[in-house]
This record gives sequence, structure tokens and C-alpha cells, in this order.
Amino acid sequence: MSKTQLNVFFKMQQKDDKKEILKFEIKGQEDGDMSTTGLYALAGSIILFEIEGCAAGETSAEFMTVQRDSKKTSMKFAIKGDSEKKAQELYKYAGRNVNLSIQPSQMSIEEFYEGSQYTVDENGNVDVPDNQLSIEEVESEENQVE
Repeated sequence: MSKTQLNVFFKMQQKDDKKEILKFEIKGQEDGDMSTTGLYALAGSIILFEIEGCAAGETSAEFMTVQRDSKKTSMKFAIKGDSEKKAQELYKYAGRNVNLSIQPSQMSIEEFYEGSQYTVDENGNVDVPDNQLSIEEVESEENQVE
């Protein structure tokens, strides 16, 4: 699924125990509208979203729920507490209509909440699982793209 562009009402943002909860509403959508139908497949997964013009930029979040009634489609996202600066930037847009882009993330829910897994030995050396990318691999991939 590619990026989905929507004009939504950023209804509210509230802080929960360890995360920020963001609620968006899409009003006046018709049954079968393709811009919202694809959202159901993303519910329960990690997504990347961006509010046009917001300094927070692209932000990863858990797409917690999507609910539809006769008047609107409601979406609820959760961003982790370690995104405090991004949360502050997003808060400036609460209570307004915004242009929102949403796309799937390659991150799993476990990775989102647990972060990178590693151990540190008594000498201070870090050991990461074999299937986890190293910073050197990321830098190498970035250099190949340029």
C-alpha cells in the first residue's frame, strides 16, 4: 500500500501512561470510498504518518483503531513517549483540519514498543542479534543510494 492522503479533523491529543494518543476524524465519506477503505488493512499495525506543514515530520505510530459510523470515520494513533519533541509539534495542530498522509511501516509492533534488542558485556562491547541491522550496514546502504 502506498501513501494515503486525507483531509482530516485532528480531534484531540492526550497523554497516556507511556504514549500519546492522537484522534483524527474523516467526515462525509461515502461507503466504498477508496481513500478510507484501505485504512482498515492498516489498523493494528505500525504506520508512518505526517501532517502537512508540521515540524514533527514523518512520525511512526501504532494505528490502534479505525471506526466508522454514519457521519464519520474515526482513527486513533499512539506514539511512544520517546517522541516528546514530535508530540509537542503535533499538539499545535490539534483542533484543526489537517492534510494527513499515512503509509505502512516495516516496523513490527514488537519493535515499536521494545526498540532495538542488544546486550552489553563486562567490557562494554555491544552484541546485537544477527538479524538486526548494524549502524554500519545502514550507513553503507545510504552511501549506495547517493
